[in-house]
Amino acid sequence: MMESKRPETIVIHADAPLQSTSAVAPPIFQTSTFKAQTDDEYLRLATEPRNDRFYTRYGNPNHSQVAAVVAQLEGTQDALIFPSGMAALSAAVMAFCRHGDHVIAQQHMYAGTHKLLEDILRPLGVECTFVDQTNLAEFARALCDRTRLVMVETPSNPLMKITDLQAVADLAREHGAATLADNTFATPINQRPLDFGIDIAMHSATKYLGGHSDVSAGVLAGRSDVIERIWPYGVKLGFATNAFDSWLLLRGLRTLALRVERQSHNAQAIAAFLASRPQISAVHYPGLKSHAQHELAARQMRRFGGMLSFELAGTSDRVEPFIRGLSLITRATSLGGVESTLVHQSAMWRSLMNDGQLKAAGISPTLIRLSTGIEHIDDLLDDLGRALGTRGEARLAQTNVRL
Repeated sequence: MMESKRPETIVIHADAPLQSTSAVAPPIFQTSTFKAQTDDEYLRLATEPRNDRFYTRYGNPNHSQVAAVVAQLEGTQDALIFPSGMAALSAAVMAFCRHGDHVIAQQHMYAGTHKLLEDILRPLGVECTFVDQTNLAEFARALCDRTRLVMVETPSNPLMKITDLQAVADLAREHGAATLADNTFATPINQRPLDFGIDIAMHSATKYLGGHSDVSAGVLAGRSDVIERIWPYGVKLGFATNAFDSWLLLRGLRTLALRVERQSHNAQAIAAFLASRPQISAVHYPGLKSHAQHELAARQMRRFGGMLSFELAGTSDRVEPFIRGLSLITRATSLGGVESTLVHQSAMWRSLMNDGQLKAAGISPTLIRLSTGIEHIDDLLDDLGRALGTRGEARLAQTNVRL
């Protein structure tokens, strides 16, 4: 393990020991199965956990290369690759929870995670308690002898609330519960949950780790014993990532540190600009000192990430003209790509949540989530300023932002 190396070096060299050819760019192992020379060798390949030269549902050299990079980025022993973030999350939950068990999760987190817990786990007899992630007392009250897993997400989607990772990990450990942190928004460049005692770091690798909006994947990273516990569930549930997607993910990882640095820089400047505008009623970004949990974010994050959300002043009928006024920032789902994208949150989640649930989740009718790309910051500020009717002031604001 390259413990002494920086992220910029890890993403380039962590998989080097796994390279089996002299090619500088790793080849794609585009095969569903691998041959064995003898029955004894076949038996070994078939029964050895996580052998990556038997059958691609069990493993593949391209999977192993990605896992090596992500594990070292997260500062842990091992990682697993999945075809999506939800597949990764599902395998982890299934590995730790049975009928009669109890899970704790945040009120503010990805809607798909809520749906997994409510629509899949509850009917299977797994009790779920949702807590305010900003209130440690709620975690403490929810923990019980049946709690097997505590699931957190920080910064949270879409309001950028922060969870105290160390405190939650300590509470869960006292009760013998495992902890899982969705680290998608922060990325391991800005935050490593396992440094604070969390057991599993999870990523929707479709986002920042891939970074080019051209691959769907998920990753879990943790100690070897934890990953070995989860791996059979991925195999049995059929969560197999194809070799080409793993290869695309590895290619995206090579530039992760560079992309996240620029995206974090851009988000900080955009958040500062929007916070100064009367057309904006609220900006949610942990890098702003006005954020209620800025100090906590500063303690556990290196930078504050490329995600932010904001609320237009006025009613929801202002949202569509604003979005139509943008030329560079694209309306699209997902996030973390090299291009800047945004979504109108209540419109996107209306298919998953009713009005009451949206209100309870803090999603106002004018809330917009913005994923900043790697474009030049002046061009992004010009685009936002034009849509707000303050184009000239946007460039001036950039000169006053300390990053």
